Amino acid sequence: MTETRITPALRMAEIQPELERLRRRGFLRRALSLGGLTLLTGCDLSTHSGIDAALEAILRFDDRIQKALFSPHRMAETYPASAITKPFRFNAYYAEWQVRPVPDNWALSVSGLVRDKREWPLAALMALPQQSQITRHICIEGWSQIGQWSGVPLGVFLRRVGADLSARYVSFKCFDGYSTSIDMASALQSQTLLALDFETGPLTPQWGAPLRLRIPTKLGFKSAKNLEAIEVTNTYPGGYWENQGYDWFAGV
Repeated sequence: MTETRITPALRMAEIQPELERLRRRGFLRRALSLGGLTLLTGCDLSTHSGIDAALEAILRFDDRIQKALFSPHRMAETYPASAITKPFRFNAYYAEWQVRPVPDNWALSVSGLVRDKREWPLAALMALPQQSQITRHICIEGWSQIGQWSGVPLGVFLRRVGADLSARYVSFKCFDGYSTSIDMASALQSQTLLALDFETGPLTPQWGAPLRLRIPTKLGFKSAKNLEAIEVTNTYPGGYWENQGYDWFAGV
């Protein structure tokens, strides 16, 4: 099969309709000035509500552009084992949380637009086809490091449970209270993993035991750790940081 080469011209052609629609609305002209914030909201900026609404609109614009640029055929760069960062810095370090035991009788729950809603214990996930990758983890805090993860391609899992692959979102909930969500195209991208191992062994708590999402085409906060539930849905599910103003698509 011949792989399509994604050129700057092709990407621009893909997003041109969206840019044109927003340009007609005058969105960009208004959003780039403080006066524009007032026009967007019709509110008194001294209350901050107008600024918040404008920033929310700009974030949604950014999400749409990133989605238009995304191609499931464009792979994140992979590296040789010699490039792995040692020691690897894990993200989301909170001393009071970091050593969390796996809940008793842990099993991954599946809900929403799927045919098979049975829970998945660790042994069942380990019996599915596995993939290993050495990719770069890019943190929104400004650092990045190269690590090795192995696990079940999320697309393989979604097909195994009979997920509706035309659904818009896949959301993830974690037993520490964290949550996030991604679009279906990103979920089906071949490098998106339900990771079971880090480097040469099973995940430990700081790496997201017993199961984490690993998605190298997005910023690190999307790679949720300590998973306990997956839902396939057409209702926008948001996420822990996304609900506090972070970019939802968060592509790199």
